[in-house]
Amino acid sequence: MKTRCAVNMIVVVILLAAFGALAIFGLNIGALEIKPLVEGISQGLDLRGGVSAVYEAQDEGQSDFASLLSGTMAVLRNRLTNQGFTEATVTQQGTNRIRIEIPDVDDPNEILNIIGQPAHLEFKTADGETIMDGSAVVSAEMGYLDGQPVVQFTLNDEGAAAFATATAENVGSTISIELDGEVISAPKVNQAITGGQGYIEGNFTAESAQQLAMLIQSGALPLDIEQIEVRTISATLGEDALSTSMTAAVIGVLLVIVFMLVIYRLPGVMASLALLIYILIDLFLLAVIPGVQLTLPGIAGIVLSIGMAVDANVIIFERMKEEMRAGKTVRASVESGFKRAFSAILDSNITTIIAGLVLMIFGAGTIKGFAITLTIGVVCSMFTAVVVTRFLLRQMVGLNFTNHRLYGVRDAKEGRA
Repeated sequence: MKTRCAVNMIVVVILLAAFGALAIFGLNIGALEIKPLVEGISQGLDLRGGVSAVYEAQDEGQSDFASLLSGTMAVLRNRLTNQGFTEATVTQQGTNRIRIEIPDVDDPNEILNIIGQPAHLEFKTADGETIMDGSAVVSAEMGYLDGQPVVQFTLNDEGAAAFATATAENVGSTISIELDGEVISAPKVNQAITGGQGYIEGNFTAESAQQLAMLIQSGALPLDIEQIEVRTISATLGEDALSTSMTAAVIGVLLVIVFMLVIYRLPGVMASLALLIYILIDLFLLAVIPGVQLTLPGIAGIVLSIGMAVDANVIIFERMKEEMRAGKTVRASVESGFKRAFSAILDSNITTIIAGLVLMIFGAGTIKGFAITLTIGVVCSMFTAVVVTRFLLRQMVGLNFTNHRLYGVRDAKEGRA
């Protein structure tokens, strides 16, 4: 029994040291490369730098304005994703504004010019007659025909019918595509286009076809939007903030460990090991869960959850000390302490998780980032307190560390359980 507990503790310490070193320094052996865990966590705009813009939607008096605004955000989000900006965020701000944040942007002016194009798109005949507007465009994307780049587009039912009639009547003539009154393309009609799908061919490069498709797609926005704010955030500012926040986190962890060691002694050692395991699990989840971005408020959530990670241990250890003072053995006190403290731990963590979920669902931007990291941290802390700390304490008891003073109890009664 004693030998097995000693082996278990040695294995835990070795694994903790190995995974800790791997998380901090990574691994590079030949073709095998594992990046440090922190580098695998997606970072938000405030840490990585990039561009942030706010747009105000027009026509707020429409009865279905909320759904139109939601549709506008969806189109913007899809447009950015199709262009490779998969980590860009599009969120609603207030009742009629849209905030777009794009991290790691090399040329923010080019992106803002594309996004900021007015969304009033019209298809017109050579005589200036309007065939349809941008609301008829379902999608537009760059494709290839016989190895040459073309712009493929799809129309809704109403637009397909109008376009079929117009192209049939204008074979050999041009149909211009105007964005906010400016002609962005004027392709010649070679044949009637029916079925709601067609393509525009010409002397396109892949880049120019992609840009034209983007401009056509911008006309599919349900609402006209106007840019009212744009700002850039330098990566240097983000690096400084990240470095400062990490320093604060390290100091916080060290202070928590010192407190636990002074107050609870041997259980404090086990709680400190569990805290380090908690940090590794927390960082791993932040790196692998899709859609999680680390922001400055998110780091605040992590630092806060570090302190909360030992809350459950404090409750458990105080229960243990009460049992020891009543005369129970260390083994019985450990089991009873966990049993009596579990309901309080569960209730307190569940209420925090509920609050975090509410913030995640109804919050946006930095508030949502804080809620995500806090919720993940609370779930991890509950696991490490109830499972990991309990396992470690059982190993200590199995090693015959049964002196009550090692558990911070000086006034225990003689007794047994």
